[in-house]
Formats: sequence, C-alpha cells, structure tokens
Amino acid sequence: MVVALRMKTPPKSSLPAPLYVDSDVKLLAAVALMQREPALALDTESNSLHAYQERVCLIQVSTGKEDYIIDPLAIRDLRPIGALLDDPHIEKVFHAAEYDLMCLRRDYGFQVSNLFDTMIAARVCGFKETGLGSLVRQFFDVTMDKSHQRDDWGRRPLARSSLIYAQMDTHFLLPLRDHLAAALQQSAREEEALEWFREASQLPPARSRQYDGNHSFWRLALPNQLTPEQSAVLKAVYNVRENLARKRDVPPFKVISDQALVAIARAMPTHMSELRRLHGVPQSYIDRFGDALLAAVREGLASASPTPPLPDPPADPLVVERYTALREWRKAKAAQRAVEADVIVSKDALWSLAEIMPESLENLGEVRGFGPWRRAAYGEEILGVLRRWAKPR
Repeated sequence: MVVALRMKTPPKSSLPAPLYVDSDVKLLAAVALMQREPALALDTESNSLHAYQERVCLIQVSTGKEDYIIDPLAIRDLRPIGALLDDPHIEKVFHAAEYDLMCLRRDYGFQVSNLFDTMIAARVCGFKETGLGSLVRQFFDVTMDKSHQRDDWGRRPLARSSLIYAQMDTHFLLPLRDHLAAALQQSAREEEALEWFREASQLPPARSRQYDGNHSFWRLALPNQLTPEQSAVLKAVYNVRENLARKRDVPPFKVISDQALVAIARAMPTHMSELRRLHGVPQSYIDRFGDALLAAVREGLASASPTPPLPDPPADPLVVERYTALREWRKAKAAQRAVEADVIVSKDALWSLAEIMPESLENLGEVRGFGPWRRAAYGEEILGVLRRWAKPR
C-alpha cells in the first residue's frame, strides 16, 4: 500500500546531528517515537570486508523529523526494532533493500513488511542511473560522499565522518520515495513495483561464510587448470589460510590473496628462498605466514591427489533453445518498455520457465518471480513462446 508522507520539501544539504542509539533504554525511547510515523527510511552497514563472519554493525533510521543511528553491537535486545520492521501499518523505505533484508534475517530473524524500495521503483520507471547517489544528485542537487564504503563498521568508536556517511544513506530516502511514488503512479507501474517489493521482502536469510575443507579449494584449482599434485598443495595452503582467517577474525583475502595461493600451488616451494622468489606473493605475506605456508606445501606434496568434483551435466539442448527464445522475447519487451531486461523477468526465472515448461497461467505461478501482476502482464506471451518449443508428443 502506497503511503502519503507529510514531508514533501527536499532536505537541506547540511545535515542535523543524528541521534546515536547505543543502549536498550535509548532504543525503547526511539522506537516509541518511530511507531508514530507513517513511514521510516532504513539502511544497514555490515563488516564483510573486515571480519571472518560478517554481521550487521549499524542500523540507520530516518523519519521526517530525525535521523537515528542504532548500534546493534551495544544493544542487548533488538526485538523492538524487529516489531517495528514487521508492522504492516508503517512503510519501510530502503534503497536496494535485498542484501540489507537478507542480513537482518540472518542475524536477527527480522521480517520486513510494507516495503518500498527506491532502487526498484527507479528501475521499474526506466531511470538509467538508479544508484542512491545518482538519484539524490538528480532530485536534490546534493553530492553524496561515498569514500567510506569500505570502512570497518564493527570498529568502535566510529569516526564522525563515518557516521555522517551512514546518516546520508537514509536522510534523503523519504522525499526520494515521494518523487518515485509519483513517477510510478504517472506511468501506471504501481502494481508492478508492489509485486517487486513483496518478492524482495520474502528473500531467504543471507548465508554465513560456508567452508568445506575438502571441496572449497576447487573453485581456484579447476579454473586455473592445476595438476593433481598442484591441487593437493592448493588444498593444503587453502585450508591454512582459512584457519588463520578464522583465528584472526578477518576475511581470508586479508591473510593471503587467491592469486598468491595459486602461485604457491603452481610452484610448490619447499624452502623459504623458493617462496621468496615467487612472483605474485608479497613479501609481507611471506614474513607473516611463510612458515605455515611451507608446512602446508609439504603436507600437500605428501597427500594423495584429491578427486575433482564431477562436472555439471550438459544442459538439455531443447531447454537452451527455449531459454534463448525467452531471452529474445525479454530483450524486445525491455526495449519496448525502455527498461533493463531483468526488470521484465529475471534470468533465473527464464531458466526455470525453460526447464519446467508451464502450460497455463496457473502453472506460471509455480515459478519464483511470477506473481499475479507479471502473470497478467506477460503470461500469455510467455506461454506462446514456450509452445513453439514444446517437445513433439
């Protein structure tokens, strides 16, 4: 349901100081005020570039009156925020909500109801530039500082400049939402956008870092065409990197890069002098982890060669032909609508259609991404494309 907001004038480029919420008492007081609002703008910041297992480290919320920065690392009970997010009477406005929602579900089990996603709305309307910075510049003539995108959001205290960056990500969202809601209404695309919003709200939780010591290394060994002996060495050094990263609570790439692991696996050095001569392995890595890496190389050389995973079976040629025909239909429809192709239907949905071969509008509803609006708008055309590629009976 589209909610009319009271705030219609563009915000000023100079921001008021945000309210920093870092205790359970402050959170309860903030939520009590937020519950009175018809809509809230939200964003999150996570520390994926700085921790072995990422987590949500900030939750930003803006109303028409205040900007809040909530510190989930300092608050014991975040359930008041969860109840607020699930309240169907309050519209929650995000920009590019998908990963924020998946992380909130992973870390806290939160479900978001009554979503409005400004990036989705802009894409449905056919905007060419749909990043938040581009839209804010277009509508409010304000340039957003994006220099803090790689900040360590788990560090405390956060620099004031980092907090301002976080505040900016929600400060403009409510008036931006109004502009885009008007554009959706003018182009008669409200129902299409609402279907996108509902689908985004139902995404599964983000996955925590997955690691399998017997299989994960193949993602490097296979594309780099390593020999069985080199693959055994790669498996050993890959596992050492993973263990070091877990102990240091950093992403594996901060221990040693993928490229350096492959270089070590190819050369299979057994002495420090050989390791130091390798191109692509920085001396800083060798100084810190050289002994552990050499021990892993020797372990790999003494191990049996690992058995590579079976390749995926080749795709059914008829399925590929159906997919190609559907993709051409989507390309033409997107050009007609002047939108990106995946606004019409996603690539994954096209593959599902080609494999399942639905024979009715009802069957189309079994494919993820085909809600009532999309079935009504495109269903008969899609079924027509598929019928031309049905197997002869």
